[in-house]
Amino acid sequence: MIDIATRPRIPRCMSTQHPDNVTVPFFAQGPVMEGMDEIREAYYAFSHLGCDEQMWDFEGKEVDDFVVEKLLTTYEGFFRAFPLGQEMFLTLRVPNPAVEKSQGKILLEVLQGIPRANDVARLFYGEDVAPIFEIIFPMTTSAEELNRVHRYYQVFVTGKGEAVMTPGDIPLKEWIGEFHPAAIQIIPLIEDKESLLQADAIVRAYLQGKDLPYQRVFLARSDPALNYGSLAARLLIKVALSRLDSLEQELGIPIYPIFGAGSAPFRGNFRPDTVERNLAEHPSVQTFTIQSAFKYDHPAPAIIQAIETLKSTPRRRAQPIEPEGKILDLIERISACYQRQVRAIAPLLNDVAPAVPRRRMRKLHIGLFGYSRSIGGISLPRAISFCAALYSLGLPPEILGLSCLDQNDLALLREVDPGFEADIGDALQYLNDEVYTFLPSTEAEEIRRTIRLFHLPLPPDHAHREITATIIRRVGKGHSKDLGDLILRAAWIRKFLG
Repeated sequence: MIDIATRPRIPRCMSTQHPDNVTVPFFAQGPVMEGMDEIREAYYAFSHLGCDEQMWDFEGKEVDDFVVEKLLTTYEGFFRAFPLGQEMFLTLRVPNPAVEKSQGKILLEVLQGIPRANDVARLFYGEDVAPIFEIIFPMTTSAEELNRVHRYYQVFVTGKGEAVMTPGDIPLKEWIGEFHPAAIQIIPLIEDKESLLQADAIVRAYLQGKDLPYQRVFLARSDPALNYGSLAARLLIKVALSRLDSLEQELGIPIYPIFGAGSAPFRGNFRPDTVERNLAEHPSVQTFTIQSAFKYDHPAPAIIQAIETLKSTPRRRAQPIEPEGKILDLIERISACYQRQVRAIAPLLNDVAPAVPRRRMRKLHIGLFGYSRSIGGISLPRAISFCAALYSLGLPPEILGLSCLDQNDLALLREVDPGFEADIGDALQYLNDEVYTFLPSTEAEEIRRTIRLFHLPLPPDHAHREITATIIRRVGKGHSKDLGDLILRAAWIRKFLG
């Protein structure tokens, strides 16, 4: 039986269900993927693209509870050759009850379903194979949350096998069968600024008293960008990776970071053509998320080659972030500037975002920015719609929050984050200065000043500019509801929706 103590390897490429793609995959039944589409997607990611892990996301969306049964029975030949839980891995993302009370009991249902999936795999393979033994716990802020989930599984899932219904009766495990796997690994998904800066402390506290052979840690990229600005998110990730590397050396326990980057520069700039740049920027990351735009908006040979590059490149030590105090100060200044600018443009943004076409069936969900009351109660769309709306207006969101920088800051950034200017340049080719007429005068002038500060050559993408000009004109006339086709046309050029 494969368990966390004998796991053969840690995946390098995690296919996810983020709806940032423009292209509808050939196997989907329609533009909004759901149900059996996502079963087929998991198989496609494993068998054709070369991903070795699939996230199965129960947070904020409806997914199939019988994914293990359907994968094994629909694609029997493949999963006999590449066993689920040994060669290919399925990792569940569950809701966090502390943040999403209405979905809290889904967490319990998911945990209860893990032994059932184990039974299915045992029947399929004729031996004990745990197809699921890890879950991702989002919006983690403390080790106590992780321990709560860990303990619940031991007491109320596997532990109930010893329970008897009445005195003298047989144990439940003799009636229902054994409950396996005996333990699961909890992967914290860390998403807010304070927790990212405490990622090492959270992991240290969670590992205390446990004899674990390794620990995976998922560092979000999209929501920190949405909440604090893209550059602040970049720096937060680098600080977290540096501190986790130090913790790994101190404890002698392998700590394997997962980097949740998307294709838009705002969300990580992780595409087939930027894989080597990201490997150089984040050498200690073990697992990279392969989101939907990566999978569907590029030629298949380029995608497969990029994934092979990821899998063949060994993980290395993290780059130290020094002087850390100056970086932390920079994060705070960027965050404050970004949040002020977003508040100013929020009405324009929220007018366009509803027109962004959907690519996945999702339940109502509010991003972290919306939960906060310290920024004036501004509610924003999710990160992908946020990006899509601003790009469609010719305003790359990467530029927001940078007007606080000066030449000394740029010199520091070039030392600790040498790739940031290349990412800014990738984004600014989609700038259309006609959007300035819609912005408050203060913010418009700040953005102009920021662009002058970077001294970057900004050859515009003329096809994208033409489409965004049409969108700008329509928004100016109050026609913001019928923009879906234009938003998609612009996204085709960028090779990502948002």
